[in-house]
Amino acid sequence: MTQTIPGPDGLQRCKWCQSAPEFFDYHDNEWGYPVDNDQRLFEKICLESFQSGLSWRTILAKRENFRAAFAGFDFNEMAKFDAGDVERLLGDKGIIRHRGKIEAVINNAARAQELVAEKGSIAAHVWSFEPDPITLPEPQTASTSPESHALSKDLRKRGWKFVGPTTVYAFMQAMGLINDHATGCVMREKAASERQSFTKPT
Repeated sequence: MTQTIPGPDGLQRCKWCQSAPEFFDYHDNEWGYPVDNDQRLFEKICLESFQSGLSWRTILAKRENFRAAFAGFDFNEMAKFDAGDVERLLGDKGIIRHRGKIEAVINNAARAQELVAEKGSIAAHVWSFEPDPITLPEPQTASTSPESHALSKDLRKRGWKFVGPTTVYAFMQAMGLINDHATGCVMREKAASERQSFTKPT
């Protein structure tokens, strides 16, 4: 079964882009390219936590609202959030109003500070779980991996919440720790090139 579809320019893209028109821009310009910016990494793992049980389209449509509500996902600011902020967020119609998830990402902000204090950056720690490309299955045939299980276990041991292995795998796909663009997707080679020139944080 083919994993690609023609994009607006006639070139092949990952099949999941057909789910929503806005996915093409996200796919072409963000998904699968390596990221070493701690704030972007933290934002993504938060949004993946909110996505749990929902569609990415729902989250992507509300991303700017999430950014406004959560201080741009600056984890140093989010770590200051208190019970009043939780109630404020529960009243914000622009985001997913799920108490458990809201409290989880606020908790994770404080855990992110601890991780940075210990490891130097979120990026350095996360990228230490980068899979060996030769061990990866065919693109878009898996929803977890040994590495996503390991990173999930590590984060949960550190007190992070809503970071199961499926959530972490989606995070790893999106942040370029693996190149999961479909074989035949026009962006697979671009992602591979960016990964090749990327300096892995340490």
